[in-house]
Amino acid sequence: MADESLLQIIHTIQLRTPARLLHGRSGGGYRTSTQLELRAAHAAARDAVRTEFDLGRHFPEEFIERFGVFQVQSEACSKDEYLLRPDLGRQLAPAYRNTIAGRCPSQPDVQIMIGDGLSTTAIAAQVPALLPLLVQGSAARGWKLGQTFAVRFCRVGILNPVGDLLKPKVAVLLIGERPGLATAESLSAYMAFAPRTGHTDADRNLISNIHRRGVGTEEAAARILKLAERMLRLKLSGVQVREQLGGEAVEQLP
Repeated sequence: MADESLLQIIHTIQLRTPARLLHGRSGGGYRTSTQLELRAAHAAARDAVRTEFDLGRHFPEEFIERFGVFQVQSEACSKDEYLLRPDLGRQLAPAYRNTIAGRCPSQPDVQIMIGDGLSTTAIAAQVPALLPLLVQGSAARGWKLGQTFAVRFCRVGILNPVGDLLKPKVAVLLIGERPGLATAESLSAYMAFAPRTGHTDADRNLISNIHRRGVGTEEAAARILKLAERMLRLKLSGVQVREQLGGEAVEQLP
């Protein structure tokens, strides 16, 4: 009975965190099963970073057609260059600026973008379920929604040149997070009010850990929409607008 109670406690603890706790050992090392799990997780993380995003390969055809998503690229020309030159991932390739300007309405209330970031796996896993909720929620609020597009070899700073080009009131970037050994499928939503050249992370808000064992897609959509509402009302973002989970958000006005 005591052994069963202990096993139940261990099981309960393990369910509360993706961390590998109380997995036991063999001598001074991990058990074989734990070693294999770690190697598989490391391989998944490497694949998430190294896989080059392709719109038609990573998103269902029905999803692409339904939302009219199209693909553009940063100034990075390859995954290797993207990893070595973060600055290139923050700028749009000149050839695609006209594409975006021609296909996206200017000055929308909300402009949603998709960026591969450091995990193509994450955007393939999370965006097809999350984007419809954001589009529906925006329509229900009467917002003018921009045309969604995906940016290959994308860094968070891409918000600034897109802001200069389209002048959205609020921009939302759904981007793959740096993968770890817990999951390679974690997505972030970076948000900014009137993003433009010169903006830094201090001017942006972040909702992170969007994945099956973290922040679910429905919760993430609700939080993104609620934060966008506050940004539109306050005409602010970043450190001056805080999200407070479990209660009302606290705004720090200048």
